Amino acid sequence: MTQTLDVAIAAGGTAGHINPALALAEELTQRGHKVTFYGQRHRLEGTLVPEAGYDFCEIKVTGFDRARPWTLVSALWRMRKARSELNKRFLSVGAPSVAIGFGAYVEMPLLEWCKSNGVPYVIHEQNSVPGLANKTCAHDASTVCISFPSASNAFDGKVGPNTKVVMSGNPVRRSVVDASREQGRNAFGVAEDETLLLVFGGSLGARHLNEAIVALSGKLMERGKLRVVHSTGKELYDEVMQSLSLAEDDKDRWQVMPYISNMGEALSAADLVVSRAGASSVAEIAALSVPSILVPYPLATADHQTTNARYLVDAGAARLVSDDELDSKDFQTTLLELVDDAEQREQMREAARKLGQDRAAAVLADQVESAAK
Repeated sequence: MTQTLDVAIAAGGTAGHINPALALAEELTQRGHKVTFYGQRHRLEGTLVPEAGYDFCEIKVTGFDRARPWTLVSALWRMRKARSELNKRFLSVGAPSVAIGFGAYVEMPLLEWCKSNGVPYVIHEQNSVPGLANKTCAHDASTVCISFPSASNAFDGKVGPNTKVVMSGNPVRRSVVDASREQGRNAFGVAEDETLLLVFGGSLGARHLNEAIVALSGKLMERGKLRVVHSTGKELYDEVMQSLSLAEDDKDRWQVMPYISNMGEALSAADLVVSRAGASSVAEIAALSVPSILVPYPLATADHQTTNARYLVDAGAARLVSDDELDSKDFQTTLLELVDDAEQREQMREAARKLGQDRAAAVLADQVESAAK
């Protein structure tokens, strides 16, 4: 039996950092380990982590804005102060067995403390294009875990001679991974002989994606056995409702909502997804093995959403449509072809299963345990 570990997790800022960390925490807790999160109480982690029932220790840091070089001074001062406070804490309660950072600035005081005190640490990169915090901390990490094979090149010259780079995938929470098709279909009122198209653009929505889907609503509703679940984003809900003109008989077949809170059930019920290609969306789509059409956000840093999408596209599990192609005949053809072709969707689903994304939390937990040895 593996010894019980005291694992320190630093994750913060956005759900894209925090949810994979919570997925890992679920796996580690199930294995009998103790998990403590480190983050900022006024940011999203200050809400999500306590809600999930994990111990939370506050770290106060500020990021460095390269467009405003003078912010480096205050950022470095806060980093030093945070390390000092962590030192006091660990002298009092004992040092963690191992730590893992998920890429936000909040990880840096914890991982710097670990480096100075001989505590091994792992970093996890959710995106195909790594952020500054992870690239800075990579050199002294025991293991760098990546979610996309393409991220490996970005760590060339950044890792130390003894650092392993492991393709772990991006962990997805059990509430998503464990959802069943029957459970999802019941939740959304979809019969087994109906085809469900799921459309979402992330928590903030995607105006162009919404517009393109609405423009095809007439052709989609010609398919009598098709249902649509359309998450618009909170700010865009009223706009979509005003522009979506459906025949009275079709209104119950097109569910519009500002946000999907039960994404596991939605994905498990879906036969086809149209989505942006954020790291978390790609991970969840892959974990549930759902055929997808991915439309990368065109203004993403270093076009990383296109690189994210390539992970599924190159495996044969998704189709790639650029944002400027949404109004083209090509998008219409691709969408309607996949809506109509169950055999092609099943081939894509099988390709997604082979990626093993549903095991990402277990693979990452293995690396954390290995580093602790």
